[in-house]
Amino acid sequence: MRCAYCPTTPTSLPPLRCHQKLPLSRRSLLYLSTALPFFTPLSSSAASPDTTITDRVFLDLNLCPSYFQSRTLGEYDLSLCTDSEPIGRLVLGLYGNLLPITVSNFKAMCTGSSGSSYKGTLIHKIFPGEFFVAGRQGRKDKGEVTPPVQLVRNTETVDSKAFLLEHSRPGVVSLCLSENDDDDDLKLNTNYHNVEFLITTGPGPCPRLDRNNIVFGSVLEGLDVVTAVASIPTYKPSERIRQYNEFAEFIGDERARTARATWNRPLKTLYISDCGELLVAKPTLSPTLP
Repeated sequence: MRCAYCPTTPTSLPPLRCHQKLPLSRRSLLYLSTALPFFTPLSSSAASPDTTITDRVFLDLNLCPSYFQSRTLGEYDLSLCTDSEPIGRLVLGLYGNLLPITVSNFKAMCTGSSGSSYKGTLIHKIFPGEFFVAGRQGRKDKGEVTPPVQLVRNTETVDSKAFLLEHSRPGVVSLCLSENDDDDDLKLNTNYHNVEFLITTGPGPCPRLDRNNIVFGSVLEGLDVVTAVASIPTYKPSERIRQYNEFAEFIGDERARTARATWNRPLKTLYISDCGELLVAKPTLSPTLP
């Protein structure tokens, strides 16, 4: 009796019974393995990045209205700012398990054990609705960071695993790579260490920073200070100046880059008046949002 579900076969071949298996050669199996859709099961080993907070540091931010008159704001010139106005303190939590070198170097810059420090240096760029930047290297009397000499070379900047976290919210702390504006002659020095960092201000995410800068911490306390920084007015060139600058860059005029260095600078002098490490009884916290 013919099975109702068996396909009809040519008369030249023996009838195929329902319980029979199709004879498949090794070549047929190989063809099927390449022709059929390939599904990869989800791996349980693909865990999310470890954002456990292992260390805490603080940054005290102040305004110095008299800076533009004195033209100096180094660590030894802070006494010149007699009308300093406190903005507030930022407490940052750092992801030492995920990025031990980046975190160690940042802590060393906050404590001064690197031979340099963020203390007495400027917040030199503010991008409204996105982030602000600090830690540019150069001359101390101009409010820039003295190039550090006692830091470990940061090999995490070339590790793809260091770029997994995103700039998804306000208060994300990140090592500047694409946004770094240190002078080229400093970057070409064999002893150069990148210590420039940024903090996102929100109100939303900043996807253009993702996969181009290294997220290594977040703001634990002081998001109101971040908001206050974001509200400081900055220099914005007119559209005509931007067009002239683009043309100058197109023809190879180096002055175009020099002019752009003044864009997005705060019109008030905002600087890091103090910084350091916060020692707590139990520094390691449970993982938090990146």
